[in-house]
Amino acid sequence: MSPSHHHDHDAPVIRSGLWRRIGLALLLLIFVVAAACLVQVRSGEATVITRFGNPVRVLMKPGLAWRLPAPFESAVPVDLRVRTTSSGLQDVGTRDGLRIIVQAYAVWQVQADPVHVQRFMRAVQNQPDEAARQIRTFVGSALETAASGYPLADLVNTDPSRVRLADFEQRVRGQIAQTLGQTYGVRLVQVGIERLTLPSVTLGATVDRMRAERETIATERTAEGKRRAAEVRSAAERDARIIQADASVKAADIEAQSQVQAAEIYGKAYASSPTLYNLLRSLDTLGTIVNGRTRLVLRTDAAPFSVLVNGPPQLPPPTTTPTPPASGCARP
Repeated sequence: MSPSHHHDHDAPVIRSGLWRRIGLALLLLIFVVAAACLVQVRSGEATVITRFGNPVRVLMKPGLAWRLPAPFESAVPVDLRVRTTSSGLQDVGTRDGLRIIVQAYAVWQVQADPVHVQRFMRAVQNQPDEAARQIRTFVGSALETAASGYPLADLVNTDPSRVRLADFEQRVRGQIAQTLGQTYGVRLVQVGIERLTLPSVTLGATVDRMRAERETIATERTAEGKRRAAEVRSAAERDARIIQADASVKAADIEAQSQVQAAEIYGKAYASSPTLYNLLRSLDTLGTIVNGRTRLVLRTDAAPFSVLVNGPPQLPPPTTTPTPPASGCARP
């Protein structure tokens, strides 16, 4: 077999291997290009597609999406989760000229729509820390403005019904929410007061005010107690006078009835035996005017002491009614 015959037989095999390598290279190139053109949008994030640094569209739906490979287009993820930042301690003045130290917190997030995501990108270049710093500045200014509309008693008070902290928080939020949304694409979820203290000068004035309020309340309650005590005392005295008057009337009635009954008894006693009646009345008189410590110098032959010397008078013998003769029938 000649050498030319061997070369003619190996040529198709060489060409077949070459095309196979070219096909594998093309598949690898297609895979690399596809990987470079695919972008993944995660849950809780938005992806901004920029073309030479300028935002051109915003991807909101989680999953895979297409873009041109770098350097034509780039994908920038934007975090849409809720964040919290604190204003730090702020020295602000109240409407009545006193100073308070307030620290507030702000809960915020980038609004989940393409317009606000692009605003956030343009305003802070997708830097959450820079956005938090500027939000703290806005909150500090709003605290100063809002505090000037409230007296200290509306923010610090021992009476919970007079404290208006919720209204104060809403006023602070209302002052900056619209600006943050229109300029930064940020939704201000909540503003709250996490700390409120008083400087030494304000603390002394507050203590004096609270002491005056307590003294006023104590005076009012003392006056109210005295008024009620006077009402109770007056009612008791009135009831006592009514009861005493009723008792006096009843006692007078009883005494009058007893005197009438005594007069009737005396009359019956005198009618039945005048001598015995005089004797008993004399003894009653002695019992009334003479006791264990009485000393009297009186004649003994005069009533009622003559009884002690002469003895009781002789009572006449009782008269007897003659018994009628017995007959056939008894009469009652």
